[in-house]
Amino acid sequence: MATFLYRLGRGAFRRRGLVALVWVALLFAAGFGAATASAPTSGSFSIPGTEAQKAFDLLDKKFPGMAADGATARIVVKAPAGAKVTDPAPKAEVEKLISGLKGGAGAAQIASVDDPYQTKAVSQDGSTTYVSVKYKVSGMELKDDTREALKESGHDAQRAGLQVEIGGDALMEAPETGSGEVIGIMIAAIVLVITFGSLIAAGLPLLTALIGVGIGVSSITALANVLDLGSTTSTLAMMIGLAVGIDYALFIVSRYRAELAEGRERDEAAGRAAGTAGSAVVFAGLTVVIALVGLAVVNIPMLTKMGVAAAATVVIAVLVALTLVPAILGFAGKKVLPAGTKSKLFGKGKPAGAEPKANGGTRWARFVLRRPVMVLLAGVIGLGAIAIPASKLEMGLPDDGSKPVSTSQRKAYDLLSEGFGPGFNGPLMVVVDGDKALADRTAERIKGLDGVAAVMPPVQNEAKDAAIVSVIPKDRPSSVETENLVHSIREGNGKDVFVSGQTAMNIDFSQKMNDALLPYLALVVGLAFLLLMLVFRSVLVPLKAALGFLLSVVAALGAVVAVFQWGWLGSLFGVEQTGPIMSMMPIFMVGVVFGLAMDYEVFLVTRMREAYVHGERPGQAVVTGFQYSARVVVAAAVIMIAVFSGFLGASDAMVKMIGFGLAVAVLFDAFVVRMAIVPAVLALLGHKAWWLPKWLDRILPNVDVEGESLRKHLGDSGSAEGPDKDRELVNA
Repeated sequence: MATFLYRLGRGAFRRRGLVALVWVALLFAAGFGAATASAPTSGSFSIPGTEAQKAFDLLDKKFPGMAADGATARIVVKAPAGAKVTDPAPKAEVEKLISGLKGGAGAAQIASVDDPYQTKAVSQDGSTTYVSVKYKVSGMELKDDTREALKESGHDAQRAGLQVEIGGDALMEAPETGSGEVIGIMIAAIVLVITFGSLIAAGLPLLTALIGVGIGVSSITALANVLDLGSTTSTLAMMIGLAVGIDYALFIVSRYRAELAEGRERDEAAGRAAGTAGSAVVFAGLTVVIALVGLAVVNIPMLTKMGVAAAATVVIAVLVALTLVPAILGFAGKKVLPAGTKSKLFGKGKPAGAEPKANGGTRWARFVLRRPVMVLLAGVIGLGAIAIPASKLEMGLPDDGSKPVSTSQRKAYDLLSEGFGPGFNGPLMVVVDGDKALADRTAERIKGLDGVAAVMPPVQNEAKDAAIVSVIPKDRPSSVETENLVHSIREGNGKDVFVSGQTAMNIDFSQKMNDALLPYLALVVGLAFLLLMLVFRSVLVPLKAALGFLLSVVAALGAVVAVFQWGWLGSLFGVEQTGPIMSMMPIFMVGVVFGLAMDYEVFLVTRMREAYVHGERPGQAVVTGFQYSARVVVAAAVIMIAVFSGFLGASDAMVKMIGFGLAVAVLFDAFVVRMAIVPAVLALLGHKAWWLPKWLDRILPNVDVEGESLRKHLGDSGSAEGPDKDRELVNA
């Protein structure tokens, strides 16, 4: 593979005009497709195999005009102190509000508007009422004029002295990331300038990463409605694609500069960079793709699409690094080097067997080699302490109660809780596949259960062969008591009765994510373990990599719980409202963080493996690996942290939480696990770290990430006794 990538990189360098033209054409084509496509919707949400999903499917069949997945809104109206909403003046304003919705802009998308005075939707003290609005389409499919009509519906009532707040998913809009990602890119640019000492070299990874992300995200936007991709999908794909795109280009440019510092010709340096660092990029990218595509085992279509879309942007980032980066290096000439004849980052190269010149990486590596036990214990105990809050993890899906208190949705949520009880914001929908007698018996049984505030009379369909029983819990939707009530209702139901509604869907979603976590971990870690065994020709190095990842991801989850669930330092990270951690957060973090963690493992340890294969002692190989890779890995980690942190400014709670979680996970994994625990473990293991049974060595294909076949092809010398002897030494 190294030889193939060498030819690919050198060919791209020599035919740089054609390669650049092809990528620019792809960017314009994807951009045109995105510009002409309709706006992405929220994407359909389904959880196959759950009772809540079976109920929704039954509703679509038995209540065809109900639009079970349509957007909903609740316009909550509260009278001034001392007045009631049933008084003539407030009642007239509410009726005016209803008629305005039915006859105003966007009425064509409205399925129904309930009159609260007919449905008796008035609080016991008469201070609060609400108007339920049902739409024919989902919240993201509502037209702008429909959404604006909803927002403006209560203006007259407000001027009359009533408090009007609007909740529900009808106000759902595409998440806005604000200027955070721009700040992240600016920080990345500063880090690159400091790292390379050259504006041209610093700008190159940013340029190529933006081109790759532009193609990926534009393609996702263009295909969003065709493939039923949610609007959040493109945001997450941009987050991951931008981070890995910059990193992969950074490693290719860094190796290219190192080859130039060794005195290579420019095209030869580009080819060797693609053949060596490019091999690491390919396998690092493969681990990320495996982790993201592996989300399909959860069997939730929305999560699968998010993973596949993000994986596609990673594939594009790898292809850009292997072809477009060498091509642009051809245009840049030697301007990628800092002023002077000597590279500040790589020096003038190191002759074979010579002692590497000391820099920050070598000094740190030698410190760890002198005190491996102390460094190992400090890293493990520190991350273990941060991971403690993860033991108190509470999972759920966000609703209006998790929004900032300044929003109208949150105010509507609180008014409904005050006027009708906390469970009113999370009603349960019991769907009965049978006649009225079965529905009545079901309703009577539910009335006798603990935790029930009210049970509405069954509502039958036109065919009289199905009914809906609405149940109001006593407690808030995300409470343990409400979850227990859902289980109690289900335990006494027959095969013709199903519990659904948003609250039940959230409970089923959380349970499904919990059930899928261990199988997903086994799949992803197992496949990546085999992949890393191919790369490093070792058993213990991949095992150490996997265990280090688990430590960093649990610590990151602990930090997420502390900030978003407990509120520690919440104001510092823009967290206005604490609550349960989103159900998909643990499994999504496992997938993404594992792929990113293996990036650093591959880039850092590949250099160590390369030095060891060429005859260096285990400790010296660690020092050599840090000499060439530590500063670049640190720069890459800082860039990833900056990019992910930029999404803390997102309006969407899920994007904000994922941005924070990924940022702290990279911080822990890069600076504690890879830069401290990894060299400490390798120092303690010595030659055993690179042990591989001879029978397994014969079975495993040789992917040659360290470039032995490339050196042989180019006539370079390896260690004193050649590459075959090197391999014997490793596996002895």
